Amino acid sequence: MVTPYTNATFASDVLASPRPVLVDFSATWCPPCRMLAPVIDRLAQDLTGSLAVGAVDVDREPELAAAYGITALPTVVLFQGGQPVGRLTGFHALPELKRFVQAHAA
Repeated sequence: MVTPYTNATFASDVLASPRPVLVDFSATWCPPCRMLAPVIDRLAQDLTGSLAVGAVDVDREPELAAAYGITALPTVVLFQGGQPVGRLTGFHALPELKRFVQAHAA
């Protein structure tokens, strides 16, 4: 399941998470973001238990986007131990996202 993250929940749900968290920074008006959404959903299903997956709507949470230097959409950022450990920008297929997570999550 993809969890929506907000300013109010980001610290507890992402930064304090004991497991890696993949965050999809996106917007509803962004065509590549809409293409990536079902891939992110599938990744969340496939990696349930080992990875938390969520999304930040950059239009609703511009402070989070600014805090993590999001300048292009979609951007996915992998957090581990409260720190960003990797990022991808643009559309990526499921196998690419799985390789990205495996390469960056310890």
